[in-house]
Amino acid sequence: MELFIFGRFHAREGCEEEVAAAIRDVIGPTRAEAGCLEHNGYRSTRDPRLFFIHSKWVDEPAFNVHAELPHTVRFIERVQPLIDHELDVNRTRSL
Repeated sequence: MELFIFGRFHAREGCEEEVAAAIRDVIGPTRAEAGCLEHNGYRSTRDPRLFFIHSKWVDEPAFNVHAELPHTVRFIERVQPLIDHELDVNRTRSL
């Protein structure tokens, strides 16, 4: 069953471009993964410090593999000090 991931990243003041760069850098390697059906980054039009990642996976095991890959681990390590909240990533299924 397909799995949809929604990640929310609110940048600390002055870190907006670093968050944007981190998201851009992880898009390509993630899209290349066998279980990834879709992976995109977004920036809010109303709050320039607010970013999102939306991805679609063939199933939860595929996402679990993704979560352990070096480019994913580096992304999390890179982005965590740049945001002003706890990591906010949600695993979801279609209604």
